[in-house]
Amino acid sequence: MAVTTKQMALIVAALGVVSFIFGVVAENKKPASGTPIMGKGVVICKYPSDPTVALGYLSVAFLIASTVVGYLSLFYPYQGKAIPFSALFQSTSFVVFFNIALGTAGLAIALLLWPTITEQLHLVRNIHYNLNTKCPTAKTGLLGGGAFLSLDATLFWLVSLMLAGNAREDYFEEVNPKGQYTIEHDAPIKGSA
Repeated sequence: MAVTTKQMALIVAALGVVSFIFGVVAENKKPASGTPIMGKGVVICKYPSDPTVALGYLSVAFLIASTVVGYLSLFYPYQGKAIPFSALFQSTSFVVFFNIALGTAGLAIALLLWPTITEQLHLVRNIHYNLNTKCPTAKTGLLGGGAFLSLDATLFWLVSLMLAGNAREDYFEEVNPKGQYTIEHDAPIKGSA
């Protein structure tokens, strides 16, 4: 069974929505701060157990999967018919949305990874020699912002896929399978043989 544009769009959308959900839940489950426990010349920060780090990495993984599938879906030879890259990139709107999708996905990955890695480092490196430490956590709002950018990137991939579909239709209307240009004829001229 051949893959269709609609199936690819559904896969991209599903992966993007799952990434968004994981990112929002990770933001909501993140603790405000840890509990400082005074030791002999050190402060040990005890953090409540929460799934923030795991959900953050899952959100990044699903965003990467959505981006890879979105990128590959643009150039996939649907119905066994490949289209040259130059035909796709002749459309200005396609180029704009393609670049916006790439940029938004990259920014979303950065905004999801930054607090996730920071939170993981806070959990692993929880012994502080500064006796005035407040047991910080990752910056609030970055995971949620990354989650919304993840959803935005998915929507831009879907728009790019739609524009690529339009470019494919235009390309195959202008060129027949042998690579020759077709000429469309109107009604025959009256009085001609």
